[in-house]
Amino acid sequence: MSQRVKEMEGSTRAMVEDLCLAAKKASRKLALLDNETRSAALRAGAACLRDEVVLIGEENQRDINGAEAIGLSAALIDRLRLTPERIEAMAAGVEQVAALPDPLAEQIRAWTTPSDLRIRQVRIPIGLIGVIYESRPNVTADVAALCLKSGNAVILKGGKEAIHSNTVIADLLGDAFSAAGIPDCSMELIRSTEREATHTLLTQTGVVDMVIPRGGLTLQRAVAENAKVPVINHFEGICHVYVDKDADLEMAEEITFTAKVGRPGVCNAVEKVVVHSDVAMPFLRSIGPRLKAAGVELRADKHAMRYLPDARPATEDDMHTEFLDLVLAVKVVDSIDDAINFINTVGSGHSDSIITKNRETADKFLAGVDSAVVYENASTRFTDGFQFGFGAEIGISTNRVHARGPMGLRELTTYKYIVQGDGQYI
Repeated sequence: MSQRVKEMEGSTRAMVEDLCLAAKKASRKLALLDNETRSAALRAGAACLRDEVVLIGEENQRDINGAEAIGLSAALIDRLRLTPERIEAMAAGVEQVAALPDPLAEQIRAWTTPSDLRIRQVRIPIGLIGVIYESRPNVTADVAALCLKSGNAVILKGGKEAIHSNTVIADLLGDAFSAAGIPDCSMELIRSTEREATHTLLTQTGVVDMVIPRGGLTLQRAVAENAKVPVINHFEGICHVYVDKDADLEMAEEITFTAKVGRPGVCNAVEKVVVHSDVAMPFLRSIGPRLKAAGVELRADKHAMRYLPDARPATEDDMHTEFLDLVLAVKVVDSIDDAINFINTVGSGHSDSIITKNRETADKFLAGVDSAVVYENASTRFTDGFQFGFGAEIGISTNRVHARGPMGLRELTTYKYIVQGDGQYI
């Protein structure tokens, strides 16, 4: 390693450490601010995003040009793109978060002990949260809004493919927040694209209280393997739609089609369709040509191939892959038990749906599928903080500890006990 590289890495490390320390100090001041101050700052931030649609679009186009130059897929470029409509949705999401009830005002429970100690369990911010994400620059605004509303400072580390978009959004929001009375350094964007920046963030024990990675499996695994601070993982979105023998097949077709074709590059898009053998012929012969016309490549098991002549034979890897593209794997099963076993075996614990008119079968699926979100007669695409009424989301956790599913305000808090007495001692 050259001396120049060593000096650059040292500078990056020092820069990230300084940002984290400053944000940690800011987090203590931010936690004491009242809800109206935090909410007013978010409303100011949303207004600023609307006022600068042209500027945001120009910076986003720089990222789009770069992504096209290196050959990113159309689905990934779609995740990166900020249209005026998406910028408006981003601003509206910030406003929706501002309008939500204050998560820090909640008293979880209270009681009095036999020794007359009065104990209250109350919500408090986690402190300083680091968020590492890829491709989608709207995450910058979503995360900033959720963290600010819940009284947390945040360190943002976006992907290099969205550096210009992330920078302009962070700068606009940061200026608006400061003008509205939010402590400086409460929201910081790491502007370095060096790997050392991410590694340094992951090792700030005692400073960064939690890291949330949002991105592909490579990022998730890298964070899990290198983090020295607590991590809430958002692993793959291998989402399934199971078409039961008692399904409304028109409903099943619309849900499956839109969950695949609408935005194939997002984590809640369907990646596998599982079909009961009793309805495989009518369902697949109907939806197959429609999916082909939309540009979807079908990869089918031996049974499904009978009804999908244009499909490729599915490999074992296909059944374990999050495609994030116009690719859909198809599996035919003989029972609800087979469907549940298949989904629990190859799924990622994200979101899975059953289409059926049978109450008993639906209940068995909802109880038996071990995922963060399970649906009955609805699309997996609803696994989203905005759709759940959270205003936005900081991620979709596939963890079993602390938080699971879309993470909104409440999931960004912890709690403490306030104990009041009158001179009691042991």
